[in-house]
Amino acid sequence: MPILQRLRQFIRDAVGRYFEQPFASALSRLGVTPNLATLLGVVLAAAAAYFVATGRFQLASVFLLGASAFDLVDGAIARRSNTVSKRGAFFDSTADRVSEGAVLLGFLVYFVQPATANGTAAILAFVAFAGSVMVSYVRARAEGLALGGNSKFEGFFTRTERVLIAIAGLAIGQPLIVLWVLAIGTPLSALQRFWSVWRSARD
Repeated sequence: MPILQRLRQFIRDAVGRYFEQPFASALSRLGVTPNLATLLGVVLAAAAAYFVATGRFQLASVFLLGASAFDLVDGAIARRSNTVSKRGAFFDSTADRVSEGAVLLGFLVYFVQPATANGTAAILAFVAFAGSVMVSYVRARAEGLALGGNSKFEGFFTRTERVLIAIAGLAIGQPLIVLWVLAIGTPLSALQRFWSVWRSARD
């Protein structure tokens, strides 16, 4: 197993043990359903997008972190309550795209305002959004054609990495760095996934 995959798995195991499971347990006891957790994640991401658009980056990072927390535990809540369903998985995947698109829209709005206008940053925001859509599309299409499982075409720049970079960059007040990383990483990740699918296809 490549070093990156090992590191990613180690982090996931640690997060699952020390955060995801305890948080999911607490929310379950409060009566929070998986779909409600997903919806709360979208609402918090929308708030993060608003704060990005208005230049309050540290506050945006806090809300984006909260959105990520709810996005992380909705599946765990479903498993705990034995309510795992295809409809819930569909809602979760759709919500992920909406949340990511909203935050990137916040970046775009911030950089097209007269006081903070930056044409390069606006283009980077669009490229980052297009790249994230292609990352998801390539994987979804590959799975729809039964060309591989979830892990086979995961790629090196998943949504988890993208969100963590956005949170860190916003926390230190560097939105332009966030956009550069996302605008470079997402298309490359989509290309990697495409190549993996292409090599695996045997018509």
